[in-house]
Amino acid sequence: MREIFLGSKKINEDSEPYIIAEIGVNHENSLQKAFELIDLAKEGGADAVKFQTYKAEKIASINSPSYWDLNEVPTETQYKLFKKYDHFNPEDYGKLYKYATEKKIEFISTCFDLDAVDFLDPMMNFYKIASADITNYPLLRKIASKKKPVILSTGASTTLEISNACIELKNNGVNFISLLHCILNYPTKEEDANLNMIKFLANNFPNYIIGLSDHSYPDKNMNICSMSYVIGARIIEKHFTYDKSLKDNDHFHSMDINDLKILKKNCLESKKILGMHTKKILESEKISNKNARRSIVIKKKVLKNDTLTNDMLICKRPGTGISPSNIDRIIGRKAIKDLDEDRILDWLDISDQ
Repeated sequence: MREIFLGSKKINEDSEPYIIAEIGVNHENSLQKAFELIDLAKEGGADAVKFQTYKAEKIASINSPSYWDLNEVPTETQYKLFKKYDHFNPEDYGKLYKYATEKKIEFISTCFDLDAVDFLDPMMNFYKIASADITNYPLLRKIASKKKPVILSTGASTTLEISNACIELKNNGVNFISLLHCILNYPTKEEDANLNMIKFLANNFPNYIIGLSDHSYPDKNMNICSMSYVIGARIIEKHFTYDKSLKDNDHFHSMDINDLKILKKNCLESKKILGMHTKKILESEKISNKNARRSIVIKKKVLKNDTLTNDMLICKRPGTGISPSNIDRIIGRKAIKDLDEDRILDWLDISDQ
């Protein structure tokens, strides 16, 4: 069975959704806001909070162009945007880790450079790798050297790139991988959500738990994220904020605590409806299995030593006697006593041969 261990939780195809509230840098360099967001994520039912750890100088060149909606995020270069929100230092992340641990919610942070991998490692039970770094083999190898589970987003990538990244991770020490379907577009339009890619990833990477990293606008029913669970996503990552109306960075496509609660509720209800991945008779079906199925029944009176033929038998409910699936074993045998019409046939009524 596909599975991955995320901290103390084992995630498999029968699991409840593992929801990651991605705070990212929506804390706007404020530890107090970050603490408040951790509180909100915990209250809303998230399993983990995720931050982003980077320094602008290590992630983007000075003139690197934007790839987001400038009406929502009016910053024209990646460097300028990253520079706004890269103020936290290792000690700050230590405080966030301690606070999250006290609140009993998993702490992780996406590492965007090699130094971050090292100083964050003692704080994290698993790593999350962003879509944009799927071909960043030096970073993949550094993360893999820590020999912890990895969640890898797959936005704007080819199947070959995903496969090669997984090989790179496994060859360098990673035993458990989850792949998240992702559209690397901020925001993602509904018509671009392409949730069928979850099934594609499941079919093409049968050993890995599949999930979703979503960048769409959260509607009132959290439809895209909720539908992803029904399709097969068992890890759902979504940006998280205290105020969706805020401009700049990731607030505009983030969920808030109310959205998070709706998502959690929808997924748990879906889990009840979806049921199991193995076929068996439910407890509630057992009475139907007994009474709604059919048995072989005597159609007209049969005398002792008569040889049973098709025209002597009929299949009727309930299924408490000999199943019609045994009809070929019944035809040609002799009755060892008189059998009245409408009698449910029993093996003790007929000869052994």
